Amino acid sequence: MRFDIMTLFPEDVDAFLSSSIIGRARKAGLIEVVCHNIRDFTKDRHNRVDDYVYGGGKGMVMQPQPVCDCFNYIKTIVPETYCVYLSPKGKKFTQSKAKSFLKKKNITLLCGHYEGIDQRAIDMIVDEEVSLGDFVLTGGELPAMAVVDAVSRMVPGVLADSSCYEDESIYSGLLEHPQYTRPPVYEGIEVPSVLQNGNHALIAKWKLEKSLEITRERRGDLYRRYLKKKKK
Repeated sequence: MRFDIMTLFPEDVDAFLSSSIIGRARKAGLIEVVCHNIRDFTKDRHNRVDDYVYGGGKGMVMQPQPVCDCFNYIKTIVPETYCVYLSPKGKKFTQSKAKSFLKKKNITLLCGHYEGIDQRAIDMIVDEEVSLGDFVLTGGELPAMAVVDAVSRMVPGVLADSSCYEDESIYSGLLEHPQYTRPPVYEGIEVPSVLQNGNHALIAKWKLEKSLEITRERRGDLYRRYLKKKKK
């Protein structure tokens, strides 16, 4: 699977996505991540990619020409690529959305900056807009890296086994149960005995009960959705 990232800060994005699990997956050839500097495609002699807003308003807006030219360059390499704009106006990025992106062979992620991107560029090249949530960031780089991380870890071979993500919070429809490691007693607090007795059936039952309990308390929406799916 290939990700092309259109950004004003390619070095920062590439550095983050070159570490840990995603970095190892790239080195192993399981995924490909290519960062493109939008500024490289500007025709402005001062290397600018932004300008004032028509109609008035604070801040600057990224111009359509460098954005579109950057995307057109990507399409010369991967003609069939799905363009996603990271935007607070987009639909909320969820695990379900991450799974749908997994079906795409090539994804191009467009990172806005300043006050956003000229609408004409969005209309011309973007297939879908997504948002991490109801908050505002200074740019689309963090959301883009989150999307790459969330999708890549489901690519076969990136994690040791599919159970590494299938049993996690959200993916299963429930929040994850508490996790413990050694020592068995820390500051007088003991690891639940059921996790130490080797009875896998009881352990599975305890994990499900705790997941249900936590989900009901903290994410009523997920809990109700889970119960609805179980009734079908």
